[in-house]
Amino acid sequence: MSTPPYRIAVVCLGNICRSPMAHVVLEDRLEKAGLADEVVVASAGTGDWHRGDPMDHRAAATLAAAGYDPSRHRAQTFDRDWYAEHDLLLAMDSSNHADMADLAPSVQTQEQLRMFRSFDPEAREGDDEVPDPYHGGDEGFRDVLAMVERTADAIVERLPSLRSGRDG
Repeated sequence: MSTPPYRIAVVCLGNICRSPMAHVVLEDRLEKAGLADEVVVASAGTGDWHRGDPMDHRAAATLAAAGYDPSRHRAQTFDRDWYAEHDLLLAMDSSNHADMADLAPSVQTQEQLRMFRSFDPEAREGDDEVPDPYHGGDEGFRDVLAMVERTADAIVERLPSLRSGRDG
């Protein structure tokens, strides 16, 4: 009997900038590590106003310029069911984290919930959020991509302990 895949979800506000960028990059890193069949990635937003939309054109352009394929993304909305459907839930900022925690079916399931940048080797206390680039320029999207790439690398590196439940 095969082991079911480990399921990771990345979540931001609208699911058109930060979380889809993280989704695409994390899938790329998993593919390169030979783990694409063992780990499934999804993304969502805590708000529902972009449901079904492609990612923001600036996020897509930033990803494409770096060699990623952003074309398959369609925004989804995070809800309580995501706790049962995913092993690890990663929030992009503290507001997303609070919204996700409010939907947790129990205190125990909140253990699945972490900040995305809790894995970032460059994150420092008080600096654990992925800033929302939506209202800024192209540089903000490039900064988010750099943050997402190094954090995705760290997540892939820590997957053995995450999957065994020893990474707490």
